[in-house]
Amino acid sequence: MARFLEKIFGTYSSRELKKLNPIVDSILALEDEYKALTDAQLRAKTAEFKKRYAEGESLDDLLPEAFATVREASDRVLGMRHYRVQLIGGIVLHQGRIAEMRTGEGKTLVATTAVYLNALTGKGVHVVTVNDYLAKRDSEWMGKVYRFLGLTVGLVIHDIQPQDRRAMYEADITYGTNNEFGFDYLRDNMAIYKNRMVQRGHAFAVVDEVDSILIDEARTPLIISGQGDKSTDLYRQADLFVSRLKSFRIKETDSKLDVETEGERVRRLVEQQGMKALSEEDRQILAQLEADYIVDEKAKTAMLTPKGQKRAEQAFNIANLSDPENTTLAHHINQAIKAHGVMHRDVEYVIRDGQIVIVDEFTGRLMFGRRYSDGLHQAIEAKEHVTVQRENKTLATITFQNYFRLYGKLSGMTGTALTEEEEFREIYKLDVIEIPTNRPLARVDNPDCVYRSQNGKFNAAVRKIKECYEKKQPILVGTVSIDKSEQLSAMLKREGIPHTVLNAKYHEQEAQIVAQAGKLGAVTIATNMAGRGTDIVLGGNAEFMAKDALRKAGFEDSVISEATGHAETDDEMVLNARAEYERHYQLFKAQTDEEGERVRAVGGLCILGTERHESRRIDNQLRGRAGRQGDPGESNFYISMEDDLMRLFGAERIMGMLDKFGMDDDTPIDQKMLSGAIENAQRKVESRNFGIRKNVLQYDDVMNSQREVIYKQRNQVLEGQDISQNILSMIDNTIDRAVMRVMGEHQYCEAEHVEAVKKQFLGLFLMPEDLLFSREELEELSQDALKNMVRDRAHEVYAAREAEYTSKVMRELERVVLLKNVDSKWMDHIDAMTELRNGIGLRALGQHDPVVEYKREGYDMFEEMVAAIQEDTVRMMFLARVRTQEEPKREQVAKETATSGDQTVQKQPRRVTKKVGRNDPCPCGSGKKYKKCCGRNE
Repeated sequence: MARFLEKIFGTYSSRELKKLNPIVDSILALEDEYKALTDAQLRAKTAEFKKRYAEGESLDDLLPEAFATVREASDRVLGMRHYRVQLIGGIVLHQGRIAEMRTGEGKTLVATTAVYLNALTGKGVHVVTVNDYLAKRDSEWMGKVYRFLGLTVGLVIHDIQPQDRRAMYEADITYGTNNEFGFDYLRDNMAIYKNRMVQRGHAFAVVDEVDSILIDEARTPLIISGQGDKSTDLYRQADLFVSRLKSFRIKETDSKLDVETEGERVRRLVEQQGMKALSEEDRQILAQLEADYIVDEKAKTAMLTPKGQKRAEQAFNIANLSDPENTTLAHHINQAIKAHGVMHRDVEYVIRDGQIVIVDEFTGRLMFGRRYSDGLHQAIEAKEHVTVQRENKTLATITFQNYFRLYGKLSGMTGTALTEEEEFREIYKLDVIEIPTNRPLARVDNPDCVYRSQNGKFNAAVRKIKECYEKKQPILVGTVSIDKSEQLSAMLKREGIPHTVLNAKYHEQEAQIVAQAGKLGAVTIATNMAGRGTDIVLGGNAEFMAKDALRKAGFEDSVISEATGHAETDDEMVLNARAEYERHYQLFKAQTDEEGERVRAVGGLCILGTERHESRRIDNQLRGRAGRQGDPGESNFYISMEDDLMRLFGAERIMGMLDKFGMDDDTPIDQKMLSGAIENAQRKVESRNFGIRKNVLQYDDVMNSQREVIYKQRNQVLEGQDISQNILSMIDNTIDRAVMRVMGEHQYCEAEHVEAVKKQFLGLFLMPEDLLFSREELEELSQDALKNMVRDRAHEVYAAREAEYTSKVMRELERVVLLKNVDSKWMDHIDAMTELRNGIGLRALGQHDPVVEYKREGYDMFEEMVAAIQEDTVRMMFLARVRTQEEPKREQVAKETATSGDQTVQKQPRRVTKKVGRNDPCPCGSGKKYKKCCGRNE
């Protein structure tokens, strides 16, 4: 029905594009006029636009002229003039939407129009890329255009030092990676002085490869960690224990199956009739009973069986592993079995220089500096027998969803977004507009070749690669993991086929390797989408070849970078390198153009996927590497029924049919037998992953509202605002809570009430001679009157302290004390909320919505934290001693030592403050039991 309506009314994208055509026409109409301008006149347009914007014209009013200016400048500086479809893409970005453009359509150039236009506001534009290489490349390449037009360009990547970052963010346009932008935001909100903050706001962001950043990485929050003080010995002990256990792998936990009960039946059957009487399902139950822990492959979890729990109790000499006092040990064992059962070397991580380095599951890139949190990283270190580092303490955290929702306007571009359109709309309020290609697509997408086993699949893939190699057709082979790429590489070596392997182990060369994947006869194996963002040009990339020639000539990388960048320079070495580069580039360009024609003659680039990814979008990304700008090409997927996607999501029925027909491993299966099965499996996974990301966001939204309150409080301090009234309010609130705790619903005071209140503030601002009343005075003393008396005395003492130390010193002391308490309590609160979240799922067993329960308890914990901040601040303000004529100094509460990006904690929830037992003495100091005092209404 939907397709029928689309035929009549057109797609959503086609209808939206019709609205943009008149704007594009107005831009193109200015071409001749702007061609006639001198360079100086064209450059002067920037100042003119800024003036008109300041006088009230909107960016939409300026758009046609601004876009025409960038188009002309780009032609003069880069030799690249925007096509009509590229101008459409730029308008879509300016409107705060996602432009879906095919690979090779020039997305990097597309962004320049929207970025330039929005930079005219002076509020700064962030251009976000997926890695440092692309950020640096694009800032230098497209930076030429911006600098020609008088705008400044900044770059924020891993190597940029903190003292230089502020200047980079002050630029009109700042390029950087999603991680660097996000971590800088968190660090800014840990700063203790305003001049140590680097970012200046979040006005507009253009996100390149928007699906990778806003979808693929959204399950993993950004975390800044500091080193904890826990010993690492227990990780080694837990690993030694787990390494001796027996595991059993299942596809999915069956919650309806009671293995213990069923096991008794199976045991009796074995005793009576022997093993031959067991069905396959019975054998599975028996295997689970004999295992020490079960690995659920679909859910990627591992858990001890009753047998494994008993072995743990014997090994560690404890009575019951489930007892609360054994929570830490249980946590370490759980992380150890996850490290052994779920985390695989050269798939989820690699070992580099004696350290465990996480591999990004979507790009195959190494994530240096990132660590799994809550002990999983340490468990893997113990498993691989490398140095076990101390566990980290979370100092600050935010999800990518909530970071990017900080921007006043957000837009993005990618080759594949429509399959995730629902998520973009729901989470980010972004719609997706499909931009037509500049030239018709000539790539042929062949039907999948499906085999019974992985051996059969890889044998067929090698035959296809050999066929392409013999006719000199370049082929790019996509694999889903490092070990698969190396397995295929070994097979090609046995066949004598020269090839290049690109996976996370060779991250540094990925751009160069991918750039040359279109050369005649090239065979390239790449993990997932490594090298994404680098165009594969048929015949080879002359730019990279010219740079290699400079390296061979002895030029250093720093000189080559400056020479091939676009900044003006008078350095003789750089100018010589630039001249050499131009000479080599022209030479190689002629060669690659000629070779490109020969590649087109043999069919263009061939794409071979060795496995379907969980997401259709990532399959489409791999396909999209071929057929750029109307070039010929083809794509093929070779899959097997043993691949994870098929094995975990419903291949049993098909395998049963194959057994019945007696099909061997090397015979391809008729595609019709699998009609819809593969896509249905992918839809299931996509839906599940969307649910996971949405769930992450639901929980983080609770933290986000709390984070906003805390960060606002910090900013008031850093801005140097006078917070003396806030401190006085804290004093009043602390006093009110203390009196309320003591008196409860009593309206009039008794002697014990006054003494209990007095006891709490003695030595702060109350003396033994204060609050002395006769019996008659007590009878008339109300709760409100007592509050007012205590407040007056506190304010009086506070004013005396200010007179002693001077107002200037007191104002800074207030900032120092409040900042210290806010940071300290907020860090503890993050840990408490993490533990609450990871235990809250159990509430579902009691028919309670875990998210609702998390919101409710999280609110209570936040209120407790705020009260604790206020009370500790008040106490410190009255007790602090300052040397005369010396201002208090601010100190960082905790020092950042590492960044982390995965939440896998398995602990019990806890509250920020200790829960008081009903028969314990009441903390208000009344001397009564809690249940008969402040806890009588609970």
